Amino acid sequence: MKPDNPLIALLALVAGVLFLSPVLYSIWMSFQTVDAVYSGGVSFTVDNYTRAFGEFNFARYLLNSIIVSGLVTVLGITLATMAAYAFARFNFRGGNFLFAATVATLMIPSHITLIPNYLTLAKVGLLDSYAGLILPAISNGFAAFFLRQYIRGIPKALDEAAYMDGATPSKVLWRIIVPLSRPAIASMALYIFMTEWNSYIWPLVAVGKQDLYTLQIGLARLYRINPGEGLVDWPLVMAASTITILPVLLGFLMVERHLVRGITMGAVK
Repeated sequence: MKPDNPLIALLALVAGVLFLSPVLYSIWMSFQTVDAVYSGGVSFTVDNYTRAFGEFNFARYLLNSIIVSGLVTVLGITLATMAAYAFARFNFRGGNFLFAATVATLMIPSHITLIPNYLTLAKVGLLDSYAGLILPAISNGFAAFFLRQYIRGIPKALDEAAYMDGATPSKVLWRIIVPLSRPAIASMALYIFMTEWNSYIWPLVAVGKQDLYTLQIGLARLYRINPGEGLVDWPLVMAASTITILPVLLGFLMVERHLVRGITMGAVK
């Protein structure tokens, strides 16, 4: 729907350009040379991307981030959906306490659990592995809370009708609740993916092998490539930053339809 007032459209366009200006400037700088950036000149080159993938092994970092973030998203959203379904639909002893404990985890800063997670994984020998990067991140209290609130808005009459037809609780979850909760699930999947994609502290602590570095660790290492000269290769850093942005942007485009649908459904209610 187009706005009736051209002034509103113009203001929206200006606001959009202002919000995107840092990203656009980063992309523009990624195609410049170091000399051009520090001298104020203008040039065009793709060597920064070539160096990032070749000289600095960013292809491996990209693959690691895709594997870790993808598995954390799939496992995390599956676990959160099942927990939310149990909290929303079943009355069992200790259910309220468990839900309160799940919500309480939102008040605990992630840095507090850093040392316990490290010591636990060290004892079972899972440091310097994909499992060590993935397992501590698959439990997400916010996703369980958000999905539980959404599922409670789905009429229970649908569940009862399915039970009368002989459906089991698991069939009700995967054939009724999950399809009706796609907007919320898509939103939480994107949230989990972005959180893990941008994670820096835990991968830095849990991984010592360079072959298991994620993009965020690789990106941080680029700031120290010219310590003797006192200059940072900003075009190379911007090229690496552009590489880290693209998968998140692709993920947003993939779930955009579900996000918009969820917003409109909430407005109708």
